[in-house]
Amino acid sequence: MSDLQQRGDISKRDLARGTRLKAAAIATPLVLAGVPAILFLTLFLIFGTTPPIAATFFFLGLILTLIGFVIGLGFSGFFAYRHSKWTGEMRERIAARGIRAEEIDWFRKEMKPSERQTLKLVEARDPLLADAYRETLASRLTATRIVRSSKRELLLMQRRQNKLKYYKTETSKAFLQELDGDLTKIKSIHTEAKEMLDESEARLQMIEVASLRGSSIADSEIALKKLSARASELPLALESAKMAEEIREELEKEPVEETLTLPEETL
Repeated sequence: MSDLQQRGDISKRDLARGTRLKAAAIATPLVLAGVPAILFLTLFLIFGTTPPIAATFFFLGLILTLIGFVIGLGFSGFFAYRHSKWTGEMRERIAARGIRAEEIDWFRKEMKPSERQTLKLVEARDPLLADAYRETLASRLTATRIVRSSKRELLLMQRRQNKLKYYKTETSKAFLQELDGDLTKIKSIHTEAKEMLDESEARLQMIEVASLRGSSIADSEIALKKLSARASELPLALESAKMAEEIREELEKEPVEETLTLPEETL
């Protein structure tokens, strides 16, 4: 459990890498276009004493500046792609151990437009309610991701289960029993995540109304703590189930190979 929690944390080194990628995406076109422009402008001012020499420096500098800018745009696109990929990896690492209130800015693209607007309004009116809204929004984002990923895991495991039903070996029967247990566990996670999603969406509406009425959030403390606890436990449970399934996938190769030789033995 502790290993999973540590794996979800983001270090200063990770943040520095993202900053470098973003800076490189912005600065590369400016640098590659600006260096030849400044160089040939200097040469033009110093050595451009005659029209032919001045024209040569001007057009050569202009051409190299345009070439540098185009090449810089290519590098900028590459660094922007790397930064986008890095951002996706960081989001997955954060979500793997549950999204915290201070981390919801990483998931603004996954927020609904109404949620972003409400968060802005609540932050301007009441900082305490804003903290509660961010906490509940983190639970909603976590629950949404768990519902989506657990549904995907259910479909994959059901396909594997249907595939193993065609084989009649003792090993495949044992795997089917283990898959049944995993399916039950994933279904439980999926159901609990849907309940947490409904609770968090209802809590978001209540906080929004409370903000409009200017009421206190004292009555929301217990529900928020409950949501926070479930938001931190469910991702780890789902991650544990995924790890067990990955190990089982490796072991599934053996019964498949055994069953493929059965027709020859029967002949």
